[in-house]
Amino acid sequence: MAVPAKRDLVSIEDLSTAEILELFRHADTFRDDLRAWSHICCGTIMATLFFEPSTRTRLSFESAMHRLGGGVITAADEKNTSRSKGESLADTVRVVGGSYADILVVRHPEDGAARVAARYARVPVVNGGDGAHEHPTQTLCDLYTLWKEKGRLEGLEIVLCGDLRYSRTIHSFCYALARFGANIVTMPYPGFELPDYVLHRLRREFGVQAATASVGDLPGIAGSSNAAAYLTASKPHQLALFTSLTNFEVNRIDAIYMTRAQRERHAGEETRNYPRLTRSTLGAAAAKDARIMHPLPRVDEIDYDVDDDPRSVYFRQAELGVPMRMALMAFLLGKIQLDAAPPAVFTVTPGAAAGAGFRCRNERCITNNEGVRYLNRDFRIRDAEQPPVLSCAYCEREVEARFVGNPLSRKAFRTSSSGAVEIPRPDRVYFESEDQAQAAGYDCEP
Repeated sequence: MAVPAKRDLVSIEDLSTAEILELFRHADTFRDDLRAWSHICCGTIMATLFFEPSTRTRLSFESAMHRLGGGVITAADEKNTSRSKGESLADTVRVVGGSYADILVVRHPEDGAARVAARYARVPVVNGGDGAHEHPTQTLCDLYTLWKEKGRLEGLEIVLCGDLRYSRTIHSFCYALARFGANIVTMPYPGFELPDYVLHRLRREFGVQAATASVGDLPGIAGSSNAAAYLTASKPHQLALFTSLTNFEVNRIDAIYMTRAQRERHAGEETRNYPRLTRSTLGAAAAKDARIMHPLPRVDEIDYDVDDDPRSVYFRQAELGVPMRMALMAFLLGKIQLDAAPPAVFTVTPGAAAGAGFRCRNERCITNNEGVRYLNRDFRIRDAEQPPVLSCAYCEREVEARFVGNPLSRKAFRTSSSGAVEIPRPDRVYFESEDQAQAAGYDCEP
């Protein structure tokens, strides 16, 4: 009997939409009696490798594993790990993911680190947050909370407010909301808008269209940004109508998702007059049925007197994290089975490891930091577009390839040329520019 392939959760895209919904139902079962499941993972050990500070994520994972009957080992302080001595993440997970533990939960300051852990560990890896990239288990908890509060996800109107640029939670959440057909209103603090690569992915993979948004009666946050936008994964027959809009009036909100300023990833940017949610905000007509959400920790962006409002569910989000993570770990460890089909597998193609200059543009990517010592630069290719778009297989930051080379002939061609088309796909080496191709020893054809 064949051993099932290892499953990891690095990105929210590592689970299909149907699998997510099925995990919700398992989470409900676990939540009915959290103390009744200690036989599920008896004898199993989870390691939490946290190279960044955490309270809720680490403790909720550890609580979940204890409730499933397993054990926990932890490295909760980077200064007390061998990383402080220069050990690579790859070596750490190969050791800990051997006889030490059966599943790893990794939090790391560098974008793409969780994908590195998944590639080198023999056991399942869960991303507990990697740099400004993604935080998929927080997204599962957020979706689960919305699903229980509203009874559905499709068609919901969700306002995202605050630091949308550096919040990995927001990035994962956007991708998931688009998949489920929810609509997004972005209200960022000026200068902290959603990154272009997130918007490009939303547009390309989910058909998300954008228009200027107006949410006029949300005092305290409505005036915080001049870059409010309405993002919707509209059905094809609706796109022509939607894209003709110049200003979309938002009159009903299902949830307001506040985020703190991610100061640990800021380069000294000013955050005075950061948006703040107060009781007066909740008095707005559009927010009368809204749920107030926050991934926590909170700083000053939600007044404490909002906590008692029945629409505030951020502490419930944290509570629901335990059964949600119980369901996820039981699944990844093969203790429960899902009937839903997994997501389609991305095609991964080699990058320009054989050439010079082609690298991920994200300076926070692990391939540009500790990974330069041992990682080959791999990219997911989407060459249906012209020029082809490649995204880093670790942090998913995108780059355009304008030249493609043949390593046998050492000739490079513009990607739109007939010469490029004739190069067999497995042999193609991609470059951003003619200079890169020439630096790698390729002759560029006109």
